[in-house]
Amino acid sequence: MSSERGERITLSEAISFERKNVLITGSSSGIGRAIAKRFSEARANLILLDINEEGPNTTYPIDLSDKNKIDGFWNNTKVLPDILVNNVGIYPEQNFLRLSKESLNKTLSVNMESTVWMCQNFIKLRGKKGGIIVNISSIEAILPFKRDLIPYSMSKAGVIALTRSLARDYGRDGFRVNAILPGAIETPGTGSLVKSALKNFRVDLIKTGYNFNERLANGRWGKPDEVAKAVIFLSSDLASYVQGALLPVDGGFLSS
Repeated sequence: MSSERGERITLSEAISFERKNVLITGSSSGIGRAIAKRFSEARANLILLDINEEGPNTTYPIDLSDKNKIDGFWNNTKVLPDILVNNVGIYPEQNFLRLSKESLNKTLSVNMESTVWMCQNFIKLRGKKGGIIVNISSIEAILPFKRDLIPYSMSKAGVIALTRSLARDYGRDGFRVNAILPGAIETPGTGSLVKSALKNFRVDLIKTGYNFNERLANGRWGKPDEVAKAVIFLSSDLASYVQGALLPVDGGFLSS
């Protein structure tokens, strides 16, 4: 196994996060909560951000759609993260023909712009020390499938472009930047969509859900922990030569 500089290290060393500070956004539920749990098991020191003050995995309650609050957090933090996981996101259905500027701005500010400002502050503070960034995008950024998700797909496509650009610009400074593309993951958000479709007999959603399931090569939806394990991989020295990559965790959706 190789280290970040290509030196051979043991497998146990490669997956160790002891004495590493890991910052995770959107940590109170779903995928973010699973990511926090896995890093905790790996003995990392956690810095957890979420707008939900009562979330079980919230260290710092913060509205990540607000750049001033993001900058304020970084200006006042006393702990320098080694690893940044940008997981925060919202998944609103928005009819494009009735889309308002306020609604579009909200989706872009939470899903894409928060990632921009978190990465900017992280790279500024880390400087020549380098660091690891894992951004959470979506399969919808590659292959839009569900209707009424245009702003969501736009925002997640922006995360992909940001990831690749940062990898190019800051790789030689010691920053390793990659993205994960989850799809068909059982979370409170996707669960509420399924319940809404059944409760209100949304034929369009039921049909979309059926067609979506038919594309899943694994024949099932994934668990948040399966995304968390991919984050652990990209954050560890197992991925020491992985740079600017997009890793689908989607049960084979994109390849079907």
